[in-house]
Amino acid sequence: MAIFERVSDLVRSNINDLIDKAENPEKMVKQIIIDMEDQLRKATQGLGTAMGSFNQVKKQLETAQEQSNVWQGKAKTCLEQGNEDLAKQALENKVKQDKMVAQYQEMATTMEAQVNDIKSQIDTLKQKLEEARSKQAMLVARSKMADAQSQMAKTLGNMDSKSAFAKMEKMEQKIEQKEAQANAYSEVSGIQESENDPFAQMDKENSINDELEKLKQEMNNN
Repeated sequence: MAIFERVSDLVRSNINDLIDKAENPEKMVKQIIIDMEDQLRKATQGLGTAMGSFNQVKKQLETAQEQSNVWQGKAKTCLEQGNEDLAKQALENKVKQDKMVAQYQEMATTMEAQVNDIKSQIDTLKQKLEEARSKQAMLVARSKMADAQSQMAKTLGNMDSKSAFAKMEKMEQKIEQKEAQANAYSEVSGIQESENDPFAQMDKENSINDELEKLKQEMNNN
């Protein structure tokens, strides 16, 4: 049956492989679960139909067996009454019923095996469906994490590290130049301020006079 072949295909499907191939894993997982639920529903309906047919055959088998027993009893009664011809007619009908019993029995055996096979497939599909549902959140989270890692790798890959470092070094050199200029301005400003400061000039002259007196005393002593 095509429906049960489809169920079997879904049971054998590897969910992780489907996720790897999906462009949108979250939607893909949801669709997988929807498909499995749909197949489970169809399989359950098919099981109901198969069980209905099986039960009908079993009733026909029981009826044929009962009729065979009835004709068996009538044949026995006819013999007890000494009516052998009528007993043969009853046994003829019994043989017909026995053939029907054999046919119904064969049908019932085959259909019972089919019903059990369908039940087994449905149980397996239910198990796989529960596994898919339990994995849904985990697989979607894994997919999103992989996307984030891929995006980060692409971002880092697009960055020219040498160029970035070169720009940083150039900027640092400019800042150092500005700092050197600022220091130079400060030194020049300090010199100019000292030259214009009368107190600084006075201290300078006193120092020179002190040195002059020391030099005179040293020459007089010689």
